[in-house]
Amino acid sequence: MAHLFQLEPDAVATLRVTDKAQVLGALADRFAAVYGLDRGDVLERIEERERLGSTGFGRGVASPHARIAGVAEPVAAFLRLDAPVAFEAADGMPVGLVFGLLSPDQGGASHLQALAAISRMMRDERMRANLEAAPDAEAIYGLLCNVIDRDAA
Repeated sequence: MAHLFQLEPDAVATLRVTDKAQVLGALADRFAAVYGLDRGDVLERIEERERLGSTGFGRGVASPHARIAGVAEPVAAFLRLDAPVAFEAADGMPVGLVFGLLSPDQGGASHLQALAAISRMMRDERMRANLEAAPDAEAIYGLLCNVIDRDAA
């Protein structure tokens, strides 16, 4: 089975932000820089999705996502925040781990499969603890790739 989404090393970062708007902006920056997408378009699409309901799904994790023109396959970005921020999450907890996903405009099933894989990964308590404890973005990328590669096998 092929990977459900692409995650480049430079799409993983640790950063300090103070609110949800900064999180979404940082995510748009990362998608633009790493995957060559238009930052304004990315931000508009993920904000549009966020207005439908928070993508903070609980336990300190959010998965902002959208379908967008200009990507051939689902692409991901991951942010670990230095301090959690309010995200209107389902459980009311602030968010410290953000797993963004962009899929092709017509990527119905592949988008849902990738979101489900991210959700499964982020529900794993040991995985979340390892991501929170990792020393830097490179270590976080290694942890994520181990799971992505294992799930694709």
